[in-house]
Amino acid sequence: MSSQRRVLITGAGSGLGQALALRYARAGARVACVDLDNERAEITRAMLSGGGHLALVANVGNDEAMEQMHEAVMREWGGLDVLINNAGIASGGPMIETTMSEWRQLLEVDLLSVVRGCRLFLPGMIAAGSGQIISTASFAGLAGAPGMMTYGVSKAGVVALSEQLRAEVHDQGIRVSVICPSFFRTNLCDTAIGSEKVKNLAVKLMDTAPDTIDSVSDKVFAAAERGEFMIIPTLREPMRWRMKRWFPELYFRQLLKMVAARVRAA
Repeated sequence: MSSQRRVLITGAGSGLGQALALRYARAGARVACVDLDNERAEITRAMLSGGGHLALVANVGNDEAMEQMHEAVMREWGGLDVLINNAGIASGGPMIETTMSEWRQLLEVDLLSVVRGCRLFLPGMIAAGSGQIISTASFAGLAGAPGMMTYGVSKAGVVALSEQLRAEVHDQGIRVSVICPSFFRTNLCDTAIGSEKVKNLAVKLMDTAPDTIDSVSDKVFAAAERGEFMIIPTLREPMRWRMKRWFPELYFRQLLKMVAARVRAA
């Protein structure tokens, strides 16, 4: 039996998922590249060093599709060592502009996809007495910022799920991490739904961010390898997170000032 780690990454066809696939492959792991689009999954697989990698298609927002993907992984590998719940979509807009359809879509794809991945692969990790689950949330799930209601709430759910899961499996040999980046240059907005105004602002913030896909993925990979739980891989956000925890009212005032400045500049 191969001693290579078996790593599955959803949303591996582009962005952070693809960058992490490259890093895990360089570290000697076998990587299952899961994406909604078969061509993108295959492109990522072809980019990876080493052998034994998989390209799989799955809609993470669909129960049956995820179950079929799980069956394929079990058939090919017999189990999994690292699950990275990374796939997601972005949205933007205030509460009064949201629709129930948007809420359902964001919760199905951004939050319940993590639930699906954990429910499918966690039993095998528990049986093996080892494993790691890493889920991509967002600093939007911590920030409490306006104008990104459905996205922020769904990502906050990923943070809460990860916190509770960490406590549940802490004595079963399984490590849990959650990734909370802010804006960096990626293609997340290509599939964004909701307010065009907020989407355009997000693109501008991505284009002017000090962080790159390489810097973010390097930090995520290193922190995950150390077993860190809360991974905040963008430059400005660790201090903002500390301010919110230690001085919540000061943080709130600073948040409102920052949002007002961004709106004026938009």
